[in-house]
Amino acid sequence: MDEPSKLSWFERLGALLTHEPETRDELLDILQGAYQHNLLDSDALAMIEGVLQVSEIQVRDIMIPRAQMDVIDINDPPEVFIPVVIDTAHSRFPVFDKNKDDIIGILLAKDLLRYYAESSFHVREMLRPAVFIPESKRLNVLLKEFRASRNHMAIVVDEYGGVAGLVTIEDVLEQIVGDIEDEYDFDETEDNIIQDKGGRFRVKAVTEIADFNEVMGTELDDTDYDTIAGLVVNRFGHLPKRGETIMFDGLKFEVLRADTRRVHTLLVEKKAPIEAV
Repeated sequence: MDEPSKLSWFERLGALLTHEPETRDELLDILQGAYQHNLLDSDALAMIEGVLQVSEIQVRDIMIPRAQMDVIDINDPPEVFIPVVIDTAHSRFPVFDKNKDDIIGILLAKDLLRYYAESSFHVREMLRPAVFIPESKRLNVLLKEFRASRNHMAIVVDEYGGVAGLVTIEDVLEQIVGDIEDEYDFDETEDNIIQDKGGRFRVKAVTEIADFNEVMGTELDDTDYDTIAGLVVNRFGHLPKRGETIMFDGLKFEVLRADTRRVHTLLVEKKAPIEAV
């Protein structure tokens, strides 16, 4: 006699869901139970929890603040802003007019190839329309709008209509699936610490403090924490978001990449001590 076929993943999960949850907390408890019974792995559980959370998160919670936005001034010639495009390696840039203090469109980095191929190049002709959304918009609604419009970036405005920041489709998806690496992120074969052209250092958060000290010539204490992420998060006192900065021991730490669970990459800059007068 043939052995009974194994229950499918959905059948086993369905058996666990025999008691229909009446609240979101009950559903999360059931999902935790599914994980403990090996019906879900940790990644699947994290993604399901992320899906449930996006309906509660507002754009203001994940947006890149205006002060940290990489923008292009329409009044600058291409030879001025192209180095910025190359250095930051973004695929899209908000374009503003400093005379009007307003975002007038979005420039795709790939459109700049025309600058090298055409004798007549006008940035205004390359601009795509900018999409403006309120800070209070929920992420699940924004994701639907991104998918429907095939747009990847939105400018966030405050209650007075002023620019508060920006958000991308990647920012929203990372709330569900965790950090999304692209071709500009560290890969597995690269060093944990890389110095950029500006003299700053891109540091993987998993870098051990002892290794960090050796490369940076610092003496950070590794008694309580093994990695630079552990030390930095402790100094913040909370899990920081992308763009947050903190200074200690003559170093400025900026969070380059982070999700709702951990910090991934830091930008570190050495700061000279201020001498007493």
